[in-house]
Amino acid sequence: MSFKVLVSDPLAAEGIAILKEFCDVDEKADLSEDELVRIIGEYDALIVRSGTQVTARIIQAADRMKYIGRAGVGVDNIDCEAATRKGIIVSNAPEGNTLAATEHTIAMMMAMARNIPQANASLKKGEWKRSKFMGNEMNGKVLGVVGFGRIGREVAKRAQALQMTVIAYDPFIPAEVGAAMGVEMMSVAELFTKADVITVHTPLIPSTTHLVNKESIATMKTGVRLINCARGGIIDEAALYDAIVAGKVAGAALDVYEVEPPTESPLLKLDSVIVTPHLGASTVEAQKNVAISVAYQCIDVLKGGSAKSAVNTPQVSADVKAKIDPYALLSEKMGSLAAQIADGAITEVEFAYLGEIADLKQNLKYVTRLGIKGMLEQVLHEPANIVNAEVIAQGRGITIFEKTSSEAGDYKSLVTLSYTTEKGRESISGIVTRAGPRIIAIGKYATDIVPSGFVILADHVNRPGVVGPVGMILGKHNVNISSMQVGGRNVGSESLMILAVDDVVSPEVMKEVASSDGITAAKFVRL
Repeated sequence: MSFKVLVSDPLAAEGIAILKEFCDVDEKADLSEDELVRIIGEYDALIVRSGTQVTARIIQAADRMKYIGRAGVGVDNIDCEAATRKGIIVSNAPEGNTLAATEHTIAMMMAMARNIPQANASLKKGEWKRSKFMGNEMNGKVLGVVGFGRIGREVAKRAQALQMTVIAYDPFIPAEVGAAMGVEMMSVAELFTKADVITVHTPLIPSTTHLVNKESIATMKTGVRLINCARGGIIDEAALYDAIVAGKVAGAALDVYEVEPPTESPLLKLDSVIVTPHLGASTVEAQKNVAISVAYQCIDVLKGGSAKSAVNTPQVSADVKAKIDPYALLSEKMGSLAAQIADGAITEVEFAYLGEIADLKQNLKYVTRLGIKGMLEQVLHEPANIVNAEVIAQGRGITIFEKTSSEAGDYKSLVTLSYTTEKGRESISGIVTRAGPRIIAIGKYATDIVPSGFVILADHVNRPGVVGPVGMILGKHNVNISSMQVGGRNVGSESLMILAVDDVVSPEVMKEVASSDGITAAKFVRL
């Protein structure tokens, strides 16, 4: 099958070359939303930089789309929620431009401190005004880093080499991580009061929009300097302008803006503001790196794999994935089985991870989503995958729970899927052996099922003369039984007959099986 990829922003030649080895590639820049909506249905993947706004309307029209790649870090120009609902993997290239953005931040800080752009412009006009451009040393100053991810940490290292004291805020980074680097982690409110220079390195999300505003600027030191090489909108530009004019803020260095290009911004008229046109990732090396990264991720997804930097799927490292994949397959099969044997609509699902597998707690969302995917595939016409499974389930009113415990009874690891319908609560349990996944319990019945192929599950009364007639019915209809399990210790007790068969069994034949003497219920399932 030939895949088509649309590249709607300029992409380094190295990335294009990689894509062309596997896909048909169209490079079409500066497309309007209407133009993209009109053509996007032809493509299996879309690769953008910051120029293309990938809206929900575009995504809704992307009926073949499997992958959207951002050749860079920020994905705020992509409606990730719409892509998730559509089952489209969205990924970025978070490592490719880390050093470029880091070096640009340091360059902006030093240029601001020493008035380099202003002095350059003055001298080129034939002026020699040395006293006008008196600067400040960064040695001994306090740098506040808001957002201590990859770029924030690299900025901190370089600032420490300049003999600056670095403090940082990040709600997701433990204090120990900062301490190991000689950086004190603190609240953003405290950071604002202590820093001489503040640089922001967060995504633009509701909680960071206008994080630097009139109120927070009022708490800062008089003479503070602000840097934004991350995302326009983190700093309230109107508040920044007022603070600079009032003398509260000594200067600002901006690479990104609330509106780009910022041609109408009054900040451009202030001598103490230095600006660049969104150049943070604009190095030859960075553009090559991010293009190569998204190209390989695109190909991996189109081949049926995953993207290593997906932003809307659970992330699992390669070494952990090798351990967890058998449990993910088990979970998917158990979800599929639950949907096929449930009496009525499932309203609640709980995945219990017991024993050694509980140690992989941070990676279990991957296993859970595949279980939900297996369940939904039995009842939906729309595609369900690891990207959108949870969203679809929640949209259908299904509540999803996870729990872990180090105790697993007689097993090293045990996975139990419990589901609730209007008829009550049932469960399925499974383990992973050297031979692969096994389902070891369905409800109150112990089993030993390899979850693949075609299976008949028949509840029956444990007494002579029940099993034979079922075999005769299937034989009459040319259905071969490849294996059989029958439980039940006592005559007259309830039991479960498990028949692995070689072919699909029609509803008509299953009705015949269910009506056989001693059979109380019978279901055909595909695993």
